[in-house]
Amino acid sequence: MRVVIAEDEPLLREGLALLLGGRGFEVVSAVGDADALEAALAEDPPDVVVTDIRLPPGHRDEGLRIATAARRRFPGLPVVVLSSYVEKEYARELLSDGHGGVGYLLKDRVGDVAEFVRSVRRVAEGGTAIDGEVVSQLVARSRPDPLAALTPREREVLALMAEGLDNAEIAERLVLTERAVLKHVGNVFTKLDLPPSSPGHRRVRAVLAHLREAHRGS
Repeated sequence: MRVVIAEDEPLLREGLALLLGGRGFEVVSAVGDADALEAALAEDPPDVVVTDIRLPPGHRDEGLRIATAARRRFPGLPVVVLSSYVEKEYARELLSDGHGGVGYLLKDRVGDVAEFVRSVRRVAEGGTAIDGEVVSQLVARSRPDPLAALTPREREVLALMAEGLDNAEIAERLVLTERAVLKHVGNVFTKLDLPPSSPGHRRVRAVLAHLREAHRGS
């Protein structure tokens, strides 16, 4: 699985390259600025991009802008962005195209190496890996929204789906049976009008709907 890494801190960049390279990924490029990232994505897209949101020379949103532009050029290009804190506008940018294959992870919460690698792999396979704190801030609002039909438990399940948890992991987190989780997931699909014949990955589409509507209401 081919990966491009963009991070301006040399130690972190090398650490990510060693970490992913030692767990089955082929690191085709590890760069430290926006121009180098743009060049790395110009012609031959990797299987997944891992990039800091802020890159030189401006240290604003260069990494995110280049990654989202690459997703427009190569629809569905999997992207994991790293950030020091939750930036709602940037989360909206990442989710705006409605495709799966997206991750938003906070740097100071990426302490579990195995979970980080699973998150990158999950995104590369078209899923989502959204930090729980990002989800919490996006859904913290008061006005009604198109997801209002969901029960509190169904919202909990959907939020954990956004983090990338599978049914067994959700069951463990919420102290439920897998059968109960499966029922809640089915209810979410039904209420969001995502029948089995719906094109695309229903789980990912439900998550993206959840997060996009959450941001609009915030």
